[in-house]
Amino acid sequence: MKKTILTSVLLSAILFSCSNDNNESLDQLERSANKDFKLFTTSNTTGSVSVTDLNSSFQDYNSFLVASTDADGAYYYPNSDEVVFASRTNNRLEVYNNVANALATNAAMLSLSQFSTSDFNNPREISVDGDKIVVAQDQSAANSNTNKLVVYQKTNSGLTLLNSYTVNFKTWGIHLEGNTLYAVADLTSDLVVFENFFSNMDGDILPTKRVTIEGLVRTHGITYSKRSNTMVLTDVGSAASDSDGGIIVIKGFTDVLSQTPNMGTIAMNKQTRIYGSQTLLGNPVDVAYDNFTKQIYVAERLNGGGRLLVFDLPRSNTNTTPVDMRNEAGISSVYLYRE
Repeated sequence: MKKTILTSVLLSAILFSCSNDNNESLDQLERSANKDFKLFTTSNTTGSVSVTDLNSSFQDYNSFLVASTDADGAYYYPNSDEVVFASRTNNRLEVYNNVANALATNAAMLSLSQFSTSDFNNPREISVDGDKIVVAQDQSAANSNTNKLVVYQKTNSGLTLLNSYTVNFKTWGIHLEGNTLYAVADLTSDLVVFENFFSNMDGDILPTKRVTIEGLVRTHGITYSKRSNTMVLTDVGSAASDSDGGIIVIKGFTDVLSQTPNMGTIAMNKQTRIYGSQTLLGNPVDVAYDNFTKQIYVAERLNGGGRLLVFDLPRSNTNTTPVDMRNEAGISSVYLYRE
């Protein structure tokens, strides 16, 4: 089902390109418009996945029914035209194919093509590197309050369980960068790092480094841009409040991290922050960042019942309104694909 919202994203991207940090030209932006640039979201409540064509002047927004009412995490495989997410309804990974055809025909639903065995319960985020998919299992009574990172291999023939790791922190957001996995420690202000992540044997594993983000109340969303060396984190504050959330940007992240000792603190003067009454941030549960347009996409779960919010990358601490937004009930994750 097609909807037409977020009409100003492309315009703001073009205007911003004239003065962004990389001095990218308008010609470069126009050339990028010929390449695939899509945003995927999942929902905890609607049984649907949305796909937004961010190259379209009308910002085409299609919502497709899927086999899971409650889903989290998402990733798009351009070569096979498939989207994968973690089903909280069925406690498995689910892969749906022929996304481009569904968009072209304005289909009502996506076609389920693969699913994993049920090796986790209460999944939150997923992250992908090559043929590896990592699922974060969040502690709950149903899984004996066990936090896990579960690794699968995706091939043309299906999804195979490779490893299952138990961790000593409450999981939520994760981000893979090659063989390094970054994760947030939910209920804390902390970021954890696993170097050589895929070299671990099954069982209990410990992070290589753990650091505290000063001024952050409760971590949830995480994404990293290697090209600009920028880390973006979200803060949900109090889970009951729809107005105390925030976004934290750490530029020169790997340098900042290397200068911070294990169990040390990344000070507020190393951060750029979006907080305040104008932001509509309450429970920002996931985040994506586009280094080309310098825009941040946020899955805001609580405010308004669920919203997709877009912010320009801040140059200084700010209490600002989103540059774009739309209501999206139960939004649980956001994934950005740029060709």
